[in-house]
Amino acid sequence: MENTKLVEIFTDGACKGNPGIGGWGALLNLNGETKELFGGEQQTTNNRMELLATIRALETLKTPTKIHLYTDSQYVQKGISEWIHAWKMRGWLTASKKPVKNADLWKQLDNLSKQHQIEWIWVRGHAGHAGNEQADELANRGVAMIMADQN
Repeated sequence: MENTKLVEIFTDGACKGNPGIGGWGALLNLNGETKELFGGEQQTTNNRMELLATIRALETLKTPTKIHLYTDSQYVQKGISEWIHAWKMRGWLTASKKPVKNADLWKQLDNLSKQHQIEWIWVRGHAGHAGNEQADELANRGVAMIMADQN
């Protein structure tokens, strides 16, 4: 994907049981050209899948890019926009001095996000937002893929 223009990214995670079988999905859109990504894991959480969707999408971009990233996860949107600064200052500890959950993924996301100009946009899930609905479908494909591998 050429990235001289704005790239829109829609991400979502899904989990059957929490923890349980999980899937992640991402839809990248540039000038009407789309790229779909999805995958999954055997034993995971919904929050890990939300983060992984975002990480995998950003990993596909090979040069610094201007991005509007849409997520229905306040955990991802607030985490990367607000909470991460304090976590880093406290050595990846929460305000209650407990280790930050999913710190491995937060560190990856932090490094990737520094390479781009990203506007983090929260959208209500399952509210008819076309990009979010497609990302949800992709995340569920990731779940289905893992479930099919079990059979």
